Amino acid sequence: MNTLDLLDRLIAFPTISADSNLPLIDFVRGYLTDRGFECRLIPDGSGEKANLFATIGPKQDDGIVLSGHTDVVPVATQAWTSDPFKLTRRGTRLHGRGATDMKGFLACVMAVADRIDPKALKRPLHIAFSHDEEIGCVGVRSLIDALAKEQFKASLCIVGEPTSMSIALGHKGKLAAQARFRGEAGHSSLAPRFVNAIHLACDFVAILRAAQREIVETGRQDADYDMPYTTVHAGKIAGGEVLNIVAERASVDFEIRHLAEDNIEDILSRIRASAGAGTDIDVRNAYPGLATSDDSPAVAFARHLLGKAPMTKVSFGTEAGLFATRLGLETVVIGPGNMNQGHQPDEYIEEQELQRCDAMMDRLIEQLCRG
Repeated sequence: MNTLDLLDRLIAFPTISADSNLPLIDFVRGYLTDRGFECRLIPDGSGEKANLFATIGPKQDDGIVLSGHTDVVPVATQAWTSDPFKLTRRGTRLHGRGATDMKGFLACVMAVADRIDPKALKRPLHIAFSHDEEIGCVGVRSLIDALAKEQFKASLCIVGEPTSMSIALGHKGKLAAQARFRGEAGHSSLAPRFVNAIHLACDFVAILRAAQREIVETGRQDADYDMPYTTVHAGKIAGGEVLNIVAERASVDFEIRHLAEDNIEDILSRIRASAGAGTDIDVRNAYPGLATSDDSPAVAFARHLLGKAPMTKVSFGTEAGLFATRLGLETVVIGPGNMNQGHQPDEYIEEQELQRCDAMMDRLIEQLCRG
């Protein structure tokens, strides 16, 4: 099957993060097994989702890992003009949920399997397809943990998130947390007598804003990012029951998107200290940033594959930081499409982007055959 046929098949699986990805994973496993890959699944605790890890070639420690996620964001609230789970061509644009983020890359990876002569490979190729990336790089962790226990080694990892086929050396990490506040319920006519949890929550938002100002004024800066510093953001505030009762409970959901070089624990500790002992803060999710040196072997390899492709850093998070920090793999992010089209109604990828990615895959296999 060629890349477009595979993209059509992959988009037809409605792998929204809230739902199972097993039908897609079973299709991929069968496809790769038929082409000589050794495949295994790493299921989640529910048995409704799984990661796939597939390998072809000699059993050596100098292989290349190609990583991507199988889940997509929801479509229910978006105004699509075509079926989001059916690949639709409009000129050079190929529309469908996940076309850019990131089933286009998955299709290119699967398509190259038809062009591999296993006997010619002098280095192995590894494919890692994960679940639940869109909700905070959740699923890939069990795959990485399994590989770490086996002391898995490889030369480098390429994560195929959309970069317009540029070589991304870095992205920010993210911490998502909730702060909870307990006040005292009472009649609103006597409001000053009681502790208002909503007021406490607003005070906490002011602490977050002060933390952001401090980072902007004194913190680390990296001009390669659109926002060149670590950002602190209050995304949701909730509290109270009715207007005439002083709020007993409130909460603030907030995130910190941090430069990979910044110590997120230090930032969070300062926020905790400013908030005081009466504020309960629970970290809900966190993943590390990526900071690959431009003289990394992974960058040299990517340049060989792509020639004069520009180097960049991306504002969105990926599993690349996890591969780098947990497995010690030199990692870069390279993929077809542009994230400006991702997560949007009528999401699309330009056909030329897939062709460029196919060409990169062919050059990658040539390198694995040369040793």
